[in-house]
Amino acid sequence: QVQLVESGGGSVQSGGSLRLSCATSGYPNSRASKGWFRQTPGKEREGVAATENDGAVSYAESVKGRFTISQDNTKNTLYLEMNSLKPEDTAIYYCAAAAVRLRYYALSPAFYKYWGQGTQVTVSS
Repeated sequence: QVQLVESGGGSVQSGGSLRLSCATSGYPNSRASKGWFRQTPGKEREGVAATENDGAVSYAESVKGRFTISQDNTKNTLYLEMNSLKPEDTAIYYCAAAAVRLRYYALSPAFYKYWGQGTQVTVSS
């Protein structure tokens, strides 16, 4: 059974930082894509950052230069370091894992099979 459990969300002021963690277990394909997504009420879930096991990463334009995705395979944990946070970054953040390597589709939530329960990030101005 695949499980993804996020932690590290919270409330910060604009310009602040947070680090999200996603502990994974039972994951069948360590080479497949993993990513972070976010969603606000009334909007579709959007891709924030994704990574492959070979180190390839991709980011949404809105977070480039501010967010960093990484993974520690020894701990089976995915991270999202978020700096220079803005009020528009406020959302529920989800980590997700695909069944295969997605490459060009790594930021597309429709291609991900396994999802965490989400963690709230609130940035105040």
